[in-house]
Amino acid sequence: MSEDVMTIREMCDAFDVTPRTLRFYESKELLFPIREGQKRLFTRRDRARLKLILRGKRFGFSLEDIRQLLDMYTMGDQRKTQLAETLKLARQRLEEMTRQRDELGQAIAELSDQINWGEQELIRKEQETPTA
Repeated sequence: MSEDVMTIREMCDAFDVTPRTLRFYESKELLFPIREGQKRLFTRRDRARLKLILRGKRFGFSLEDIRQLLDMYTMGDQRKTQLAETLKLARQRLEEMTRQRDELGQAIAELSDQINWGEQELIRKEQETPTA
């Protein structure tokens, strides 16, 4: 294939996704491949959008949020609205992720304490039990 378009197989290989994933994103109007019969040809624009979709998913953005952000690209204000909205959502997501990390850190510390307590209790009980 040329550099301008890629087949579904080439996209799968390049981005480590499945054909089903690409068809799903197409059905959600996130990607717009050229259709030639049953064949799908993905343009540079599709590849750029897929990179952003995968990054957004990795950061925990919803597909609807991602779609809305991608749709803002063509608003004609030099992407100012898109950038402002992306920053707003990114800050919110970072706040959520930080809170989740802190909660997870607390749960890890509590579980570690419980494991240590349980190990000490087991040692104490083994020392109390008379051997025959």
